[in-house]
Amino acid sequence: MRHLMTARDLPLWQRLPPSWRPYAADAGVALLVLAVLYVPLVIPRAEQPGPYSPWAWVFLAGSALPLVVRRRFPILCLLVSYLSLVGYNTVDRAVSEPIGWGVLVAIYSIAWVGRRWHQICVMVLIAVTSLASVKSPTTAMIGLLTASAALLLGTLARRRDLRLQELAYRAGQFERDRETQAAHAVATERARIARDMHDVLAHAVGLMIVQAEAGATVVRTSPERAEKALDAIAGAGRDAMVQLRRTLGILKEDQDTGIRTPQPTLAAIPALIDQVRETGVAASFTVSGVRRAVPPDTEVAAYRIVQEALTNTLKHAAARTVTVALDWGDELIITVRDDGSGDGTLGIAGAGSGLIGIRERAAACGGSADARAGKHGFTVSASLPVMAR
Repeated sequence: MRHLMTARDLPLWQRLPPSWRPYAADAGVALLVLAVLYVPLVIPRAEQPGPYSPWAWVFLAGSALPLVVRRRFPILCLLVSYLSLVGYNTVDRAVSEPIGWGVLVAIYSIAWVGRRWHQICVMVLIAVTSLASVKSPTTAMIGLLTASAALLLGTLARRRDLRLQELAYRAGQFERDRETQAAHAVATERARIARDMHDVLAHAVGLMIVQAEAGATVVRTSPERAEKALDAIAGAGRDAMVQLRRTLGILKEDQDTGIRTPQPTLAAIPALIDQVRETGVAASFTVSGVRRAVPPDTEVAAYRIVQEALTNTLKHAAARTVTVALDWGDELIITVRDDGSGDGTLGIAGAGSGLIGIRERAAACGGSADARAGKHGFTVSASLPVMAR
């Protein structure tokens, strides 16, 4: 069996609560500094043999132990460490002139996590300390250089943290933007699928209604025509099922690739014309100009525009004839004109969802569309972009 990791299997550092970890790290720094400060007392030199004053041990501990809270109270930590170092220098029996490691770490901490006025206080303290040691220029120079170096290192560490925070923010912002774009892409794709389903269903149902009405009127007088009407209804239903299966397959995560056939293109428009002819409407299809290459989305948009226009002709126009024309030039001009009455609506802006869908499909691929009801019928026109020669 696979061993499940428990809290006891984690390193000691990871067992601590997150809020305790900075204090644990600073406690380690404080103990390290204290050990370095105690080295001269534990290993005495010949010129200054022990035993040393107990106060020397106390003041050195006071110079190092405040580093435990160096991030939360940096100024207090510096003052206690500095005063402890001053007290150490007043002790008679102690190692002379120890390096103030606790003070240097406190200065570094202020430059790292402190505020601006904290850093100003540090610079003032360094200046005062240097002036107080004016009798010993070497000591003053060493103190000034070491304190300045600690301040510089802390400033560099602060800039590094700010840079890392900025990079983390940018990474998070990039991830949020990517998620937003993905959500927008999903919404756009679902809207496209909804338009496709509307076109498929509207066209198929329109054909079925027309054929069913025609078949009902001739079922007794002309059984052959009624049989053809039923065959047309079955064919329209099968075609609708194929297109719906293809469209709905996009929404499935695990879909058989054999079902997902390519989207319809301009080459499928003659089949639409044949379906309209089967309803009894005289439909014609003309192409003028030299065919140009078009983007894939324009191919699908052209087919859907013609399909929707023919569906409107069958459902609303009560037309006897309809003409579909493709004119190839600098743009692809699609014109669907019938001789029906239409609904009297001028333009797409105030029309139903079908004509609005035509406009949206044309606009989605960089084109435009319009619909006009005239004295002798209804005309749908669209202009779609083509590729450069």
